[in-house]
Amino acid sequence: MKLSRLNNVLLALIILVNGYVIAGPLVPGLLFRWDTHSGKRQQLEAKVRSGKTNPRQSSAAPQPNSVIIPSMLLDQSIYEGTVRNQYQTLDKGIWRWPAGSTPDKGGNTVLIGHRFTYTNPRGVFYFLNKVKPGDEISVVWSNRNYTYKVVSINEVPPTDTAIEKQSSTPELTLFTCTPLWLPKDRLVVVADLETKP
Repeated sequence: MKLSRLNNVLLALIILVNGYVIAGPLVPGLLFRWDTHSGKRQQLEAKVRSGKTNPRQSSAAPQPNSVIIPSMLLDQSIYEGTVRNQYQTLDKGIWRWPAGSTPDKGGNTVLIGHRFTYTNPRGVFYFLNKVKPGDEISVVWSNRNYTYKVVSINEVPPTDTAIEKQSSTPELTLFTCTPLWLPKDRLVVVADLETKP
């Protein structure tokens, strides 16, 4: 009798764990649909527009460095970290590639994020595939807003390090693993600076 109960509990645990593993990657899609209908994109677009009209924020209330991408319903902080600690930094969210530039210095600012994880944040760049050429991306850096316009979207092998190289013009490069279910390549979004504070 006790063995039968133990088997039932173990079977229930196996079903729950497998259900979580299978359903986990699908949940962000459902949440994205919900947030799309709740007007979150319009709120983020307004936030990007307000940054264009008021590029200098009050120095009394410093903001964390962050990136806003309305087309993927993203408003997230940017974290700094060394290459040696990249996995710990990526587990927090969006990581700025330390060998890259920063928006205030021009050049190529490179931001990297997970596509999907089972821990929080669940994958800050889960919807990077929703970004299209012409979309706007706002980066708040040192309390100033930099607005970029997406110019290209590509998939490259993970051995392609050209996406991390410096550029003579100010640009933003975002990348993550792709495809979602079998991440063997990188999805790369490049945007040119449109509005500088």
